[in-house]
Amino acid sequence: MSASLPLRLVLASASPARRKSLQAAGIEPDVLVSGVDESLVVTDRAEDLCLELARLKAQAVLTRLNADVDQRTLVIGCDSVLAFDGEILGKPADPAEATRRWLRMRGRSGVLHSGHCLIDMVAGRRAEAVASTTVHFADIGDDEIAAYVATGEPLAVAGAFTIDGLGGPFVERIEGDPGTVVGLSMPLLRRLLAELDLRITDLWTTVAPGGQSVEPLGNVRS
Repeated sequence: MSASLPLRLVLASASPARRKSLQAAGIEPDVLVSGVDESLVVTDRAEDLCLELARLKAQAVLTRLNADVDQRTLVIGCDSVLAFDGEILGKPADPAEATRRWLRMRGRSGVLHSGHCLIDMVAGRRAEAVASTTVHFADIGDDEIAAYVATGEPLAVAGAFTIDGLGGPFVERIEGDPGTVVGLSMPLLRRLLAELDLRITDLWTTVAPGGQSVEPLGNVRS
């Protein structure tokens, strides 16, 4: 397999935040939603749960792709959960649950775990790991909780909060990589790529003004 083959990254996630994180880092991914039933995985460890779900998502998307000898396809699967008070919290089921969570979380802290599984389709190799970040929540009022839950944002994300959206003002500080909380850690992705003998710069692209075209920047080795 030639190291000079054009690279294609497929994001096995419907998360706009993960896609924006990649785009902000100079990477334009293809997106293919896995459709994995997250309720099928049961474990008491948040780190194990998010990594197994990331693995299942990447593998599910991989089976739907056709091999292409003209490019090297990578699939990245991610999943995030919040460990809080000995519980594993994914997306809340409804507004009432989101409200109950925030009433418990305000003024306290939890650990957001994001599993990452990167698969090289051509080489048949895989690199995976979990990134973890401690999140300190603001001691917000009942009215702020009600207003935030009413937006619907907490229902769409693990732990019922964001740091890159409407929930940002309700997080006092974090200890760790902000990308972990968004759902995709770019430093960790760089390390996983290195395990597959790739550099993150191999995935860089540049978009012409107006977004008319994309020109690969990577695959240039010294």
